Amino acid sequence: MLDPNVYKILSQVNGPEDFRHLDINDLKTLCQDVRQYMVDVISEIGGHFGGGLGTVELTVALHKVFNTPDDLLVWDTGHQAYPHKILTGRKELLPTIRQFKGISGFLKRTESEFDTFGAGHATTSISAGVGMASAARIQKSGKKVVSIIGDGAMTGGMAYEAMNNAGFLKSDMIVVLNDNNMSIAPNVWQVSNYFTGLITHPEYNRFKGYVWDLTGKMDTFGDRLRKAVGRLEHGIKAVITPGVLFEALGFRYFGPINGHNLHQLIKVFELAKDLNGPILIHTITQKGKGYAPAESHEQRLHASTPFDKVTGKAYKKEGAPPAYTKIFGDALVEIVNQNDNVVGVTAAMPDGTGLNILAEKRPDKYFDVGIAEEHGVTFAAGMATQGIIPVVAIYSTFLQRAIDQIIHDIALQKLHVVFVLDRAGLVGADGPTHHGTLDLTYLRMIPGMVIMAPKDEAELRDMLFTAVEHKDGPVAVRYPRGNALGVKLEPGFRKLPMGKAEEVTEGEDVAVLAIGNFVDYALKASEMLQKEGINPKIVNMRFIKPLDTELLDRVALTHKKIVTLEENTVIGGFGGAVAEYFIDKGYKNDILRIGLPDKFVDHGTQAELHEMLGIDPKGIYLKIKKFCESKNPVDEVVLNG
Repeated sequence: MLDPNVYKILSQVNGPEDFRHLDINDLKTLCQDVRQYMVDVISEIGGHFGGGLGTVELTVALHKVFNTPDDLLVWDTGHQAYPHKILTGRKELLPTIRQFKGISGFLKRTESEFDTFGAGHATTSISAGVGMASAARIQKSGKKVVSIIGDGAMTGGMAYEAMNNAGFLKSDMIVVLNDNNMSIAPNVWQVSNYFTGLITHPEYNRFKGYVWDLTGKMDTFGDRLRKAVGRLEHGIKAVITPGVLFEALGFRYFGPINGHNLHQLIKVFELAKDLNGPILIHTITQKGKGYAPAESHEQRLHASTPFDKVTGKAYKKEGAPPAYTKIFGDALVEIVNQNDNVVGVTAAMPDGTGLNILAEKRPDKYFDVGIAEEHGVTFAAGMATQGIIPVVAIYSTFLQRAIDQIIHDIALQKLHVVFVLDRAGLVGADGPTHHGTLDLTYLRMIPGMVIMAPKDEAELRDMLFTAVEHKDGPVAVRYPRGNALGVKLEPGFRKLPMGKAEEVTEGEDVAVLAIGNFVDYALKASEMLQKEGINPKIVNMRFIKPLDTELLDRVALTHKKIVTLEENTVIGGFGGAVAEYFIDKGYKNDILRIGLPDKFVDHGTQAELHEMLGIDPKGIYLKIKKFCESKNPVDEVVLNG
């Protein structure tokens, strides 16, 4: 139970019904309690932080005015919804957020009736809201629908497709645009940039200052002129806010409104809920509001590992190898400095992908397209038609959004675009919306696509260089989240032979064909197997496509039992590619495919999830041991999970 001496109002709140009757002063105290509780908990366990600090008043006002959960709040992404979780019966569970078997860091329909739509990716809330509003109209339920979307998500085209449809349908819904001029990194939303740029332009302010000085010398008439100029300035702002755009899409526009003025928010929501048709309420908030270290941080402490509550500084782990992300970022800068035609492209994730290093050292070669993966891929295709080599760095799970563009705009035209997929495999605390479990499958089906996965950081550098030098169609390099292995990095780069594997160890009992970070797992499992008298041959396959068919032919002749290892779903992944090849060639070898199950995996640390699924080194050892000892191994081949 929360201490009432520390959290005066929040300690008494278990759901929105517990604070709807409170007066404005108690509601303000509740907001203070929620902020303090977030700081107290997240500083201990880590998690998404800055976005939720900025939506406290907004969340309290929405739940006070609307009859949730009967009325539907549709949050865009989940990191801004921590206050929503706290106020909807999950405050005691907040210390478990993003922990193994704890509550999700994002919206999850199975977790709470207040979570009306699951969301880990951005730009989904308006489309879902239009669908819910249409359902309410069909069912005559009278439910109110409110979609809350951050300005960062407004860089995605899906938001405008949904708004256009809502305007056409005259949907009874409210869109709350939570505008903090930030997504994860500083925002690239041009509407906001236009507004800010004009009002702060030196010429505009010089003109305003000149008029102000002149009218100050005109006594009473000057005062009236000053008021007129003030109204004119307000009118200019009103004309150039996004209101004009949104009203053209059929929305009634209210704003901008101070998103931290609780009284004003409640008043506007009370007014809007009784209006018909699509409505947009534009609130201005501050990411990281109320916590000084977050307010002054470049990314407003968007997400953090555990940190010092006083300073906001994350606790450092000494002596750990660098992250794969940094290895990639540094390598790309080296390649860009060698090849003037190479550029980096990201979709609003410069720090998460390592492209912040390129942005700092070679800003002329860096492009951030916003949360618009589909546009980013076709944008890269356009550059590729002119001889530029775009390196498109997008998380594995986010690249799913651009499958059509990869196929239609790049692969079909055989354009040389390099895709770098960070967060491939299980990513840990962010859970199923962020696990990169499908990329080998969705990329492998694309004609002409080359797919590589490095066993360590040295091989990542060489694979990036190889991908840039390939020049014959698209190439993808995927690697996991987290720290690399700590191997020695040699200066320069080595071009790898296309489609050729690396035989790591010799062994006669079973051939273990591993891809990416699971090569290291295979070597660790091999040590355990050798103690049991089983001597495995370990192969670093390197390429998922094209496969090293010469090696596969040799292995088919020398090893009856073959195991494939991958951190991708076994449905259509690397193991499937090997099995298909063996079937097509008529080989009769026994094959065990070890990978991720055909289901969505929940959140937890990578180590916890690997152990749970039996794909950590010990689990791999046990599976291979059973496979080798089985008299009828074909019957032992089952999909994990």
